[in-house]
Amino acid sequence: MTHVRDLSGQLLFLGTGTSVGVPVVGCGCGTCRSDDPRNSRTRTSVVLGLPGGTLLVDTTPDLRSQLLRERIGRVDAILYTHDHVDHVYGLDDVRPICFQSGGPITAFCEERVERRIRRAFDYAFEPLPVPGGGVPKIEFARISAEPFELLGMQVIPLRLRHGVFDVLGFRFGNLAYCTDTNLIPDETWPLLEGVDTLILDCLRPTRHPTHFSLAESLAAARRVGARRTLLVHMAHDIEHAAVSATLPMGVELAYDGLAVPLVEVITAT
Repeated sequence: MTHVRDLSGQLLFLGTGTSVGVPVVGCGCGTCRSDDPRNSRTRTSVVLGLPGGTLLVDTTPDLRSQLLRERIGRVDAILYTHDHVDHVYGLDDVRPICFQSGGPITAFCEERVERRIRRAFDYAFEPLPVPGGGVPKIEFARISAEPFELLGMQVIPLRLRHGVFDVLGFRFGNLAYCTDTNLIPDETWPLLEGVDTLILDCLRPTRHPTHFSLAESLAAARRVGARRTLLVHMAHDIEHAAVSATLPMGVELAYDGLAVPLVEVITAT
């Protein structure tokens, strides 16, 4: 087994859980006590092996353990969906990657995300950092609703609503990644036409003010009409085997460590 994993042509689920993860601290429900490894969910994030390098989408508080578990030793760029704690606050864990590369990592994000990162990790942006511990070296690249090139691939931002917050999903060729949403705006639906693989938020069976419920996720999946839909950002209310048995053909629950081939996605652009 090689020390560092080759991610070329793959999307890998680093985490598929909600903001508190699964198992939930202090909970004794069946999902939290399950022996099924698919019910063990770290905070939601993916990494993609693109033509120009490795792209990390969000930096969760579980990032160190996620990268170690999947043997990922290189990240060439970071892309952020939004600025909530469970998607940002693992940024300090990229320090070893910066040490090894000898330079900064570019973080592609909206202005609000950059502001949050600069506040939360202010020590990384001081003009004269305190010597000794090291800091994550980050350069920012501002993104908007316009498509842009990143690591040899066109990325199409997908505006989503997450309760009262505007967040982003992303389309990579014929794959769309839409975590943390409970509303796909009218202007975004046309950007999802022709998607072959859809990765979509699904928090729990009952409704929630900022996330899709299972029924809402399935309705959105039907409207998109992708060949394959993978559900993410799941709470402990979703027990993998039991819920999987109820899903229609073409819809699956993602799980930590699941890899999706990207060969068709890359060659489709």
